[in-house]
Amino acid sequence: MTQFATQLIIFGKRNVEDPDGVFGEVEQSGFASIEAGNIVTAYGGSEARRLVEQYNLTLSGLHDGCNGYDDPEQLASAIEFAKAYGVKNFLNSGIFGDNSVESYKASAKKFNEFGKQTADEGITFHYHNHDFEFADLGDGVTGMDILINETDPALVKLNLDVFWLYYAEQDIAGYIRAHSDRTGYFHFKDGRIIRDEEGKKRPEFLELGQGDVDLKTAYATALEVGADWIVAEQDNTKRAPLESLTISHDYLATLAGDAIGE
Repeated sequence: MTQFATQLIIFGKRNVEDPDGVFGEVEQSGFASIEAGNIVTAYGGSEARRLVEQYNLTLSGLHDGCNGYDDPEQLASAIEFAKAYGVKNFLNSGIFGDNSVESYKASAKKFNEFGKQTADEGITFHYHNHDFEFADLGDGVTGMDILINETDPALVKLNLDVFWLYYAEQDIAGYIRAHSDRTGYFHFKDGRIIRDEEGKKRPEFLELGQGDVDLKTAYATALEVGADWIVAEQDNTKRAPLESLTISHDYLATLAGDAIGE
């Protein structure tokens, strides 16, 4: 059964300054699950436990950068928390080093190590894409190609972000299907590509259903490949975060209703 969650990135600095307000607004929005950064590192183990329990939220996954996973103490604390609260997914953003073939190869080796460590504890390690991994590094090879080819499919899965696939001009449905054996945990993000007078582009992030990403097709394809989690993610917002979360929650509820013919 596919479950929904929301990423806490939309709250920005409030994640640190006002965690009770953040968790309370998530609960109000209708989401029952969250994806967070390493909240054990951010708040401490006892405070992280209090927040999750007080606001009746479950966790779809914990999200960190590669340096966090490379810190044995941080990784151990995250694993301990995850096992206590039934968290089955660790998400990683970014690579070690620059955007080069050598850095991607070195990162792939590290990700295999992280994946083995987490798999031994019953946790799945996922790589979260942005758009930069799809840049041509020479001879038509991209960073994403290297990561996929040089990581063990049993140890490193893909946390596909549908907005960044769109932004990188990828066929979202085709990409999901091509890597169906490594997918199951998705970020659903909406927005537009904004171009300046010189044609340089930048992303504009919007609530689900408000942008140009074909989320209906993405959703149908995610279900087709057996999605476990679909996580709403909005990097920033011009609205109050609670309003944005509610809009995105309701949009996902509509997609789910349409999928079962309601």
